[in-house]
Amino acid sequence: MADEKALTPRATDFSAWYNEVIQRAELADYSPVRGCMVIRPNGYAIWEQMQRALDGMFKETGHQNAYFPLFIPQSFLAKEAEHVEGFAPETAVVTHGGGKLLEEPLVVRPTSETIIYSMYAKWIQSYRDLPVLLNQWANVVRWEMRTRLFLRTTEFLWQEGHTAHATEAEAEAEARQMLGVYRRFAEEWMAMPVVTGRKTESEKFAGALRTYAIEALMQDNKALQAGTSHHLGQNFAKAFDVRFQTETGGMAHVWNTSWGVSTRLIGGLIMTHSDDRGLVCPPRLAQFQAVIVPIWKNDAERVAVLEAGERLRRALHAGGVRVHLDARDGMKPGAKYYEWEGRGVPFRVEVGPRDVAADTVMLACRTGGKEPVPQGGLVERLYAAMDRMHADLFEAARARREAASLRGPRSRQEFTDFLEGDGGFVYAGFCGDPAVEAEIKAATKATIRVLPDPEFRSPEAPATCIWTGRPAVAEALWARAY
Repeated sequence: MADEKALTPRATDFSAWYNEVIQRAELADYSPVRGCMVIRPNGYAIWEQMQRALDGMFKETGHQNAYFPLFIPQSFLAKEAEHVEGFAPETAVVTHGGGKLLEEPLVVRPTSETIIYSMYAKWIQSYRDLPVLLNQWANVVRWEMRTRLFLRTTEFLWQEGHTAHATEAEAEAEARQMLGVYRRFAEEWMAMPVVTGRKTESEKFAGALRTYAIEALMQDNKALQAGTSHHLGQNFAKAFDVRFQTETGGMAHVWNTSWGVSTRLIGGLIMTHSDDRGLVCPPRLAQFQAVIVPIWKNDAERVAVLEAGERLRRALHAGGVRVHLDARDGMKPGAKYYEWEGRGVPFRVEVGPRDVAADTVMLACRTGGKEPVPQGGLVERLYAAMDRMHADLFEAARARREAASLRGPRSRQEFTDFLEGDGGFVYAGFCGDPAVEAEIKAATKATIRVLPDPEFRSPEAPATCIWTGRPAVAEALWARAY
């Protein structure tokens, strides 16, 4: 059972609170290998629900799953100069195998563009072979110096999609489509509102033509990049000579995209919704959407309420609800409530002797509220309650984000003061100069999260750069970030 010591309040130490929520909910633990984590069953169950939802969305959009090797020849990374420069500091390299020095060192994949496009060069010959729409679920390794459970670990789990197209327009449409898939997943499954937009040149993926991202604001008012979609142009296609015969008989290089999300999403879920009592998990992703807690005082009551609890469990399971019956002996109901609350289970169904007699249960929601309800129709009532909880979580997070957003600061001082204070999202004019972007980052520790898509931009476009006063070429979304 989880430790009953009170969590450090979010307002006191958000970082300590985050780690304690993970420990109390038994989501993950520290590995003996520095910077790596062990994902425990409760945490992996959330990842499995994420996988199922995303995998279905990928397949609905025509993608298939494949698998590529963990090891990549070191020379492959060197073929795309910008890519190797971006990833070289983070790579783990294998130099020996089978007790012998390898002829060529092997990189443990930090991402799979190079090895996948080397295979595409073998498979793609004609326009009839296009588009190629593949995804893989895998692990990757990036040698991080500062690690945090789920948010940044040396090894993590993710999906990475890789596609090849005949035209630039098709690749652009694919990159934007997958950004939309990520937004829909974040909002419809995680109840996490996001801002979509394009990364600046200095923030884009190494080797990409353009990078798009979904950005969320956590409860400590730091941004979290929750997913990225890259239009890679023809950079990798030229590096690996991925060419095809066009309809008119000529030869052309393909246009590629790649896109991915990772177990970092679990960190985002924790920091978006959880409270000072522990994890709050949106019901569509919870391992158990409801836990049944039988309550008894003697053996006669025990038999009756356990039988009622089992009937309820079967009925909810048959109705598609992920449910668990907590029939443990020697543990008081209050201790069970505490444990399941810390684990973030959305709903608790309490059943005692009076409930058995009245054919009712006590239904309690993790985010507050408790009421007696009839046992009949409990499945339908739970689904309605889950939808309400999801909507409430989303709206609470959206309102929190908007309350922590500053649009159109009037001066550099106001811009800086906001970031130095409680922080949050700042929408401000940007002149487009990378040197100015770097100067702002050095001065404030804030980066341009995205150049927001039209629906997220301010009603009136900023005319001048917040830092230089020069004409603005875009509105930028600034924040300190994980």
